Amino acid sequence: MSGIGREFIEKTKYQHLGKSDQSKGFPQPPLESEYDKTKPVTDLPPPDEIIVPNMDLREAIERRRSIRNYSREPLTMEELSYLLWCTQGVQEVTTGERTQRTVPSGGGRHVFETYLLINNVSDLRPGLYRFLAVDHKLVEIRVAADTADMITEGCLGQPIVKTCAATFIWAAVPYRVTWRYGERGYRYMLLDAGHICQNLYLAAESIGGGVCAVGAFSDDDINRLLNLDGEEQFVIYGATVGKKVKLP
Repeated sequence: MSGIGREFIEKTKYQHLGKSDQSKGFPQPPLESEYDKTKPVTDLPPPDEIIVPNMDLREAIERRRSIRNYSREPLTMEELSYLLWCTQGVQEVTTGERTQRTVPSGGGRHVFETYLLINNVSDLRPGLYRFLAVDHKLVEIRVAADTADMITEGCLGQPIVKTCAATFIWAAVPYRVTWRYGERGYRYMLLDAGHICQNLYLAAESIGGGVCAVGAFSDDDINRLLNLDGEEQFVIYGATVGKKVKLP
């Protein structure tokens, strides 16, 4: 085998793994990353109070497409809350400090933090936010006028990052999963990213929305814009979301 990708697959096979930090008795990492308590925090509408149109699962799967053109209709706060709940919603914090969420995760480790570039959401200032999944709130990170331009540039200039209603950006905290599974946890982390994004695609269909996954970005630039060190936390995936253009 040659090449980094093949080497990754080979060296994350079970026969190459040593003892995990969990098996050594090390304490598990926190369920959620710390945030700047001086920053404004916004309550999101409670998930159990949000009403969205019913849609058959098969219909949602059959209609799902990557959408790159969005209408100017904003997402509502209820719709944003719903999409966040469907992609990283915490249903329960269980004994042993684990979370049960609306998406599967290897060993229930849930390594992802959700960042949001808000462009067009009713009653929410445009800017960069982070979803606090355990409390179902948003914390403001940056609302300067050039925020969308900077994130768009970090996504290699893709215009949909700025023309959508919101861009979801998923950053991993790998130790949450490597604590239990060692280097093989990196495999599970990448699988989990797919679970999350597919939930976003399907959930968006029920509110008349569309999604386009984003895998092309400058890792170093996006990590820097989100104040992530690129090692203990780093961006893996993203997706734009907005209302579909209504056909005449």
